[in-house]
Amino acid sequence: MMPFNNLGFVFKHFGSIIYSKPILDDLCLFLHGFTDKESVLDIGAGTGVMSEFAYRCNDKLRYVAVDPAEGMLKYAPPYLETYIGEAEALPFEDDSFDAVFMGESLHHFHDIDAAFLEVVRVLKNGGRLFIYDFDKGTFLGKSIYMMEKLFGEPANFYEPSVLKEILEGYGFTVKINKHKWRYTVSASL
Repeated sequence: MMPFNNLGFVFKHFGSIIYSKPILDDLCLFLHGFTDKESVLDIGAGTGVMSEFAYRCNDKLRYVAVDPAEGMLKYAPPYLETYIGEAEALPFEDDSFDAVFMGESLHHFHDIDAAFLEVVRVLKNGGRLFIYDFDKGTFLGKSIYMMEKLFGEPANFYEPSVLKEILEGYGFTVKINKHKWRYTVSASL
């Protein structure tokens, strides 16, 4: 397993470089229409990189982050409420959030089914989900998958069409945007 608890400094200063402009445009589009009364949960937030980008798009929301590595969360921006926890057992009440983010975190979850059941549980009726990850069906995506496996990570990487089917099984309406070896998912319940 990768020692994420000790990698906060590295991710804080270098993690943002893999967020390309099309990914950020998708994120801003996803946030369009949200108001200052709504809250967003960033699951597997690490240092809060995705929330930082989202905050630039809409600074009126309540941003909440959860990650199992306290060493990552200590580098989160001050406007981000942080909680230690895992995607498979979120420390929040039912119907707590208007939206959920997963920025390069899905592939680290140990139990995908439990994680998605938790997402559905904490999302309000009509809630939305935004995922950014690497496409296992591409050369670079397969390379990252192999490297993650080498480090002992779960490496739950999906081709976009497969992830779309999985999410539809949980009741989401799903839109996928492909960006070469990466993709974003914008889904709603």
